[in-house]
Amino acid sequence: MADLPDRRRRLVTAALAGSAVWLAGCAERFFFYPDQRIYATPGTYGLAAEDVEIAGPEGERLHAWWLPAPGAARGTVLHAHGNAANVSNHLPLIAWLPEAGFNVLSFDYRGYGRSTGRPSLEGVVDDTLAALRHLRGRHGIDPRRLAVLGQSLGGATALRAVARSPDGVRLLIVDSAFSSYQGIAEEAAAASAPLRWLAPLLLPTLPGPSDDPLAAVARLSMPVLVMHGTADEVIGHHHGVALHAAAREPKQWLPVPGGHHIDGLTRADVRDRVLRALHDALA
Repeated sequence: MADLPDRRRRLVTAALAGSAVWLAGCAERFFFYPDQRIYATPGTYGLAAEDVEIAGPEGERLHAWWLPAPGAARGTVLHAHGNAANVSNHLPLIAWLPEAGFNVLSFDYRGYGRSTGRPSLEGVVDDTLAALRHLRGRHGIDPRRLAVLGQSLGGATALRAVARSPDGVRLLIVDSAFSSYQGIAEEAAAASAPLRWLAPLLLPTLPGPSDDPLAAVARLSMPVLVMHGTADEVIGHHHGVALHAAAREPKQWLPVPGGHHIDGLTRADVRDRVLRALHDALA
């Protein structure tokens, strides 16, 4: 029995490690709200489409829609959607791009829609990198003329992915994204009495400043367009301001007056600004 203290120490260490994993899982779940419901199809918008399966980094199979531009494309846009539902729910926000002359690949993260696996904050970054690799190897497109459009969680995720793998990306459009994982979680917890007391335990399990979108945007050298609604009730407008301030030149700031969460691309004037940025970057 002489080793009892050591055994107890190992048990306590294992229990603490298990608790940390459990807390991390609890914190990350607040970022993901996937489902498998079909909200719309490309045919709803008269779009030609191809179902694509992308090999994920850990054996996942990621479902995507390839939406080609009719005729010669000006370039190709990778769309990283927000944290709710699946690719079909976000289709209305990008269905206008093919007619404007841009191919689009819109994909579901692991655990969303028809993609396998379970989402995690690091996992969705890896999924975005896998989608970029697919585009670079896709027949018939110019891998040197890519743009990435990330919205909400997808904006934060796209920033991290493109910072790791920028080849061929000529423009990054960041719509309604948060600048800090712990920052946005702290704001959400402050607004919810049941979560407020858990925040000190949960926040340290989330990615820290070195992995934040704010750190990623500062490393980018391609043009960045940051857009954010001034009345965004989900991710405050100040997150967009911070991301734009941290970005290098050339950069553009597109506030959406009175805009709510990711509703900017429903407005014709905002679409026009985005199209001009795409044309300038991918011409």
